[in-house]
Amino acid sequence: MHALLHIPDLEALLAHPVVGASYEGFVVENLLRVLPEGGEAFFYRTRAGAEVDLVLSLPGGRMVAVEVKRSLAPKPSRGFLEAIGDLAPQAAYVVYPGKEAFPLGRGVWATPLKALMENVGRGA
Repeated sequence: MHALLHIPDLEALLAHPVVGASYEGFVVENLLRVLPEGGEAFFYRTRAGAEVDLVLSLPGGRMVAVEVKRSLAPKPSRGFLEAIGDLAPQAAYVVYPGKEAFPLGRGVWATPLKALMENVGRGA
């Protein structure tokens, strides 16, 4: 995508309007890469606008909801909170480009991609 849009480097990407979608794709690709055998991935959206960027069904029946935000001060969207109310996942995360995990409230955690990849890879 970056080559097709003539985005030569990270600095140009960060200034481009596609940066959010690019980061979301990067996160989804990396989480799918570590998804354990037997795991499945879904997108969830209702007509009312409740949405989860990525729903992971892990072996053993554990469900994980993932929203992706490129902000260093991530906040779950109203649609994400509504969706996790519908789905009742065992874990809900907002992946962001920071280095520390911290609670956002209502059972949702902000987490770096690497930490979530490690958890998903273990099936946790």
